[in-house]
Amino acid sequence: MLMVGVEVLGQAAPGPKSVAPPKPYGVLPSARQLAWHEMEMYCLIHYGVDTYTDKEWGYGDEDPKLIDPVDFDARQIVGAAKAGGFKGVVIVAKHHDGLCLWPTRTTEHNISKSLWKGGHGDMVKEYQLACQQLGMKMGLYCSPWDRNNAAYGTAAYVRAYRAQIKELYTGYGPLFMSWHDGANGGDGYYGGARELRKIDRTTYYGWDTTWALVRRLQPGAVIFGDIGPDVRWVGNEEGHAGATCWATYTPEAPDPGKKPANGYSKYWEATEGTRDGKFWLPAECDVPLRPGWFYHPSQDEQVKSPYQLLDLYYQSVGRGADLDLGLAPSRRGVLDQRDVASLKGFGDLLRQIFAVNLARGARFTASNIRGGDQRSYGPERLVDGDRYSYWATDDAVKQAELVVDLGKEVTFNVIRLRENIKLGQRIDSFAVDAFVDGEWKLVGAGTSIGANRLVRLQQNVVTGKVRLRIVRAAACVALSDLGLFREPVHVEAPAIVRDKEGMVKIVTSGPVGSIHYTLDGSEPGQGSPVYRGAFELPEGGVVKARSFDGNVVGEVATKQLGYPKTGWKVMDGGSRLAQAIDDDERTAAGFPQDIAIDMGKEVSIPAFTYLPRQDKRTDGIADRYVFYVSMDGASWQKVAEGEFSNIRANPVEQVVGLDAPVRARYFKFTAVHVLGGNGAVVNELGVR
Repeated sequence: MLMVGVEVLGQAAPGPKSVAPPKPYGVLPSARQLAWHEMEMYCLIHYGVDTYTDKEWGYGDEDPKLIDPVDFDARQIVGAAKAGGFKGVVIVAKHHDGLCLWPTRTTEHNISKSLWKGGHGDMVKEYQLACQQLGMKMGLYCSPWDRNNAAYGTAAYVRAYRAQIKELYTGYGPLFMSWHDGANGGDGYYGGARELRKIDRTTYYGWDTTWALVRRLQPGAVIFGDIGPDVRWVGNEEGHAGATCWATYTPEAPDPGKKPANGYSKYWEATEGTRDGKFWLPAECDVPLRPGWFYHPSQDEQVKSPYQLLDLYYQSVGRGADLDLGLAPSRRGVLDQRDVASLKGFGDLLRQIFAVNLARGARFTASNIRGGDQRSYGPERLVDGDRYSYWATDDAVKQAELVVDLGKEVTFNVIRLRENIKLGQRIDSFAVDAFVDGEWKLVGAGTSIGANRLVRLQQNVVTGKVRLRIVRAAACVALSDLGLFREPVHVEAPAIVRDKEGMVKIVTSGPVGSIHYTLDGSEPGQGSPVYRGAFELPEGGVVKARSFDGNVVGEVATKQLGYPKTGWKVMDGGSRLAQAIDDDERTAAGFPQDIAIDMGKEVSIPAFTYLPRQDKRTDGIADRYVFYVSMDGASWQKVAEGEFSNIRANPVEQVVGLDAPVRARYFKFTAVHVLGGNGAVVNELGVR
């Protein structure tokens, strides 16, 4: 007779026979990769000299005495990550500036030369202890590029780098991840040489030898790099994978001299992976909680909100990848309370949404069960909480249906599916129907499933029956999870924009009860001014706004606005360059190298802003720059120069603060070097 709660259409009642499991399909994950998939989320912690110099990449000549975090608290940082639902942290033990945050024997440029704890501190050790105390896993990143080391570019440095790996991986384990990025070679201090050093990153480090060292010292750690060998970079620093995302991948560089299709990255295909790829090489989606990876005071009001993080969760973890969120401790050595609050809010949301699987206790009717063996392969295994028990079909059955009778009407708006990836990634496409008003209606569909697939519906579905259809699969079904969940009602944060006439507008995607806003930096509440129409902000400033709809309170939107650009003109450029100052972040202007702006009146300038192009292309993006000012538009004074570090991977607005405000009517931006192409491209220039 059939097991209680399970029916099989067109099959005889099961006997005592045992049926062989499905054969694995394609390449398979290793044990360390399985453990990585199960983590789903972890954080990458950036702290160092850049925290104090307000840069993203240090040059290598920074004084270690900058490091003196009076309130450093590894438990506060790791604890905030845990509250957000993250399972581990990766510590940046050394960034490109070369300063080691542990007392290494390989270089004098390390934490022992700082003022912190009188030179007797070890930040990596404190993170290790915090992780042990809080039940969090730890990984490490030691940058192979070192802009401080005089030997960089020679074999001697490679030996020193491996010695650093050995120190870290023997003194601070066990580790879940050995993290690496693709920034290698360029200009730097290099022991005082102050020169450009280029290396072939595919051969210089002798990665085969370095990876072998990692495997020997930390056999349980996955190795992350642009193309693996265990985990691949998704190809952007925006925190999202492709809507179709395969865990398998065949890395292929473009033909010599040929640009990738989107002009962005030679790893652009990594966002989707490769169906039937040669390697199990799942994607990591890395994105900072703030616009930058290191702490910048100017970004205090730009911390991603809990619902922004939830959006990223659906686009990363919900597509079979892992989410790697960047955390940036402040100069005090702790996370800002805005960061802490956002992490907790995000964690609370996840716990609320996924606490109850509404499909538990349902009655399943499957079109096929492998060999009729319900005990081993019945669909009730989809709700047992085990990622590796599974509903399977016969080998020849690559299309199947499963009706889920919930026993009562429920309301859901999130669907979760998982495959038993120990048997490979098998399913190409699926659809989900709900029985509404006496008929089946399509409510959701998708492509790749793999380790995890979340389908976030546009509206609530109220039904007592759900049907899952496996539309296409490369091998018989081996599905391990089906979940139905309900995301709570929320009101989206409004958008704050300024038009060409300098009027500030607060807009929403749909009707709400009211919008309240503040201009003094405080959090808007129902006692704050009600937004009734566009208004002027002649000196710029911070605008915060929040929507209210009945008992539902929306998230706060924050916008830092500079001086209005009404009356601004591009000198010697005419209307074709006006898009650089039109307050529209979607439009771009191209010019050979320089662009000069007449602001129409004399103003005090504490900082400039530069927004690079936002269309996923890199041609024309400046990575080295100079800003000049003038009172008459004829004689110019240089007031700022430098580099926009990491702008290729993270093309967010750059704020160039001045040591002291300067007064001027005119300013000029010079792109000293661009990432590619002939000439510069800018989406917006501004003053704040």
